Amino acid sequence: MTGPPAAPLSAAILAGGQSRRMGTDKALLRLTPDGPTLVERVVAAVGAVADETFLVANDDRLASLGLRTVPDAFPGAGALGGIYSAVAGAAHEHCLVVACDMPFLSVPLLRLLAARPRDYDVLAPFLPVEPRGENRQGGAGGVYETLHAIYGRGALPAMREQLAAGRFKIIGFFPHVRVYPVPADELRRADPALRSFFNANTPARLAEAQALLGAAGGGRE
Repeated sequence: MTGPPAAPLSAAILAGGQSRRMGTDKALLRLTPDGPTLVERVVAAVGAVADETFLVANDDRLASLGLRTVPDAFPGAGALGGIYSAVAGAAHEHCLVVACDMPFLSVPLLRLLAARPRDYDVLAPFLPVEPRGENRQGGAGGVYETLHAIYGRGALPAMREQLAAGRFKIIGFFPHVRVYPVPADELRRADPALRSFFNANTPARLAEAQALLGAAGGGRE
């Protein structure tokens, strides 16, 4: 006997960054010469769990993907502004938000997160490690993966208040909403190496991603 079907889920891909550290548009880079672009890899992964997929960007450079594009409601507000724009622009009550430079998203892990009861405003992986990278923001005893998380519309007022005050740290609004931190041991059941959270956002990280793909036998895609 199966339970009721999960509520529909939106998925937003943040693609509005300027890729300053990469030096070129990271969304359009490839791990292999003939393989998919980084953003195409992300689209394929989130499409396995979401009822709609769209982009948050301020231009139409990714129009070839055929996805709806939502402009940033708070230009210059960094990732928090992008998250707010994603949740506000989503068709459904909850929205999975990921970055466009995450080449190793795990569909089983995304399914694990999407299957949880939606009794939260934020569902975010929580790792007991030191912060490393712009998508990880520290909490007590670990870091949240804020750009591999599901946000509900219930979080919008707290986000909007923080943005209006010019405070752009993502976890700054967490104390004011219902947050469910998903622990590492649960995450590892679906993604043992926790590679889902890898960001290819610098030339060195891109080279590391290419090496990891080759080591995994995926050098040709």
